[in-house]
Amino acid sequence: MRLLIVEDEKRLAVSLAKGLTAEGFAVDVVHDGLEGLHRAAGGGYDLVVLDIMLPGMNGYRVCAALRAAGHDVPILMLTAKDGEYDEAEGLDTGADDYLTKPFSYVVLVARIRALLRRRGSGSASPVLTVGVLRLDTAARRVHRGEDEIALTAKEFAVLEQLAVRAGEVVSKAGILEHVWDFAYDGDPNIVEVYISTLRRKLGAAVISTVRGAGYRLETR
Repeated sequence: MRLLIVEDEKRLAVSLAKGLTAEGFAVDVVHDGLEGLHRAAGGGYDLVVLDIMLPGMNGYRVCAALRAAGHDVPILMLTAKDGEYDEAEGLDTGADDYLTKPFSYVVLVARIRALLRRRGSGSASPVLTVGVLRLDTAARRVHRGEDEIALTAKEFAVLEQLAVRAGEVVSKAGILEHVWDFAYDGDPNIVEVYISTLRRKLGAAVISTVRGAGYRLETR
């Protein structure tokens, strides 16, 4: 899956690219509306994440130009604005979905996956199997053997971050960046709280702590 991010907030764009790359996507980033239109019109992308307030050409115009030229690539619009008028304008120009900043990374990924599934180009199997665990990333459900384990949305998101890199060490900072809002400035020890809860629900041996480095989801 190839994604194009058109976002002039460079820190946000880089964070999005890092997170989505970790999810298994190939990601390109541009910071200008005209360049975004040029790249998207060139084809080859499965989805475009498009900010509205852009230099050169705003997101509404980029989206309208793509649709007028016959490009049907899914477009997820991002904006710091809110209100029904902005959403209606974005959707009227041909956007497929709309997300208002600040947003949760978990919600962003869920919207992207939903658009890709709707297009029929998503992964054939949204299920991750790691040892005794089976995660259905589309339904957001997890089983340990035959038993379904009830997890909150944040618990599932933390577990999913470990599962996509099963057997590897995932840092606390990496989990914070991918699961919580990009603007999150609370206690980073919140990750430890969720890891503790996951161990209680899934079994203490499922997640290992690598001192000074992070956490690892065991593959056996």
